[in-house]
Amino acid sequence: MSRDSVVNVQTFVNEHPFSRFQWLIFAMCTVVVLLDGFDTAAIGFIAPSLIAEWGIGKPALGPVLSAALFGLACGALISGPLSDRLGRRSLLTGSVLLFGLACLASAFSSSIEQLTALRFVTGVGLGAAMPNAVTMMGEFCPDRRRATMVNLMFCGFPLGAAFGGFLAAWLIPHFGWRSVLLLGGITPILLALVLLAKMPESVRYMVANHHPAERIRAALMRISGDAAQAVSFVMTETAPATGGKGAGVVLSRAYIVGSVMLWIAYFMGLVIFYASINWMPILLKEAGLSPQRATLISALFPLGGVGAVLSGVLMDRFNANRIIAACYALTAVSVYFIGQAVGNVGALVLVVFVAGVLMNTAQSSMPALAAAFYPTQGRGTGVAWMLGVGRFGGIAGSFLVAELTRRHVTFAGIFATVAVAGAIACVALLIKQMARPEIVGAPALEADSFGH
Repeated sequence: MSRDSVVNVQTFVNEHPFSRFQWLIFAMCTVVVLLDGFDTAAIGFIAPSLIAEWGIGKPALGPVLSAALFGLACGALISGPLSDRLGRRSLLTGSVLLFGLACLASAFSSSIEQLTALRFVTGVGLGAAMPNAVTMMGEFCPDRRRATMVNLMFCGFPLGAAFGGFLAAWLIPHFGWRSVLLLGGITPILLALVLLAKMPESVRYMVANHHPAERIRAALMRISGDAAQAVSFVMTETAPATGGKGAGVVLSRAYIVGSVMLWIAYFMGLVIFYASINWMPILLKEAGLSPQRATLISALFPLGGVGAVLSGVLMDRFNANRIIAACYALTAVSVYFIGQAVGNVGALVLVVFVAGVLMNTAQSSMPALAAAFYPTQGRGTGVAWMLGVGRFGGIAGSFLVAELTRRHVTFAGIFATVAVAGAIACVALLIKQMARPEIVGAPALEADSFGH
């Protein structure tokens, strides 16, 4: 076999320009994440309408606000190992279809119990879709741009949540709260058809799992015709190999400390995100703002996720753990000041937006950090389990604020309590860095992965 007939897939991706094929994958994954953000946040924006129409108290909203988060956790924890065994493409397409159908059915709920059950099913689909989109995008990116592209893609989540807020502020007065769920259901169903027709399997996954060379070659040729003469494929990894697969990698001695610290950081970040996105419209309304103004100001919080693009550039050049840790530390400070600014609308708008930029920059950067931390044999599980375990932070955040309101804690006291989670996330990432220091620009290690 000639030397020219053997292609290292990651070197091939690194050495060729980012192709129209890769931009197509990026676009499809970004829309998946955007719809994930829209459907996840939708329940928070329709919550005031549910209280008014069904005559329920705020504590009764706890289960329905958290049902999707339980589903998100279950979907992520189950889909990760399946992704490392069955592939990224089929799980991504199926999960998008699932959360679209469930969200569509939610629009026809007639009771809080029905809505809670359907939100759980929606969450299962959402939880499976997100990590597979992140993993797929990461495995088609050149090393030098991976964090930038994954973070740019992940900006779709807070943008989708913010877009949901602006749409809800317009849709609900004109068409009722059910229209938000109808839109959140029909769009993913259409997207699933596009994924079925256009989304390829990950080339790195195919090499790692010894798929036929013809399939790998066909995918690489859509990046560049230089792959036409290849008859065999190898792969390199920057992360140390463990000889295991899926959960065996994530829980191995080489990765366990980093895995736990990623889980803690993501958990604490979602405590802040869901405590804010689910409860801020209600809390601001109770603080004296009109329902429409409360919804619009709350929508500024997830809009701040666009800062993740700059974070991705910095992560590709400098120490990613320290960059994200700094963002979490500043998040803790800014979230605290939300509670101090409620008496001044101008200051409140500014501090909510700044807190959103910092919070969502940190949180949106976490999947890229996890994708770079694990080797291909465990990447799907590693990313999915971080997202899955972290989702319990969203559940905790929703119930935390419900409990604080039950105890009549002040607006300032609620946000001071939530801010503590940012400091804990910062410490977790610094521990991860100390446990396995990262060397920027370290050479890749050859893995025993071939496609013939």
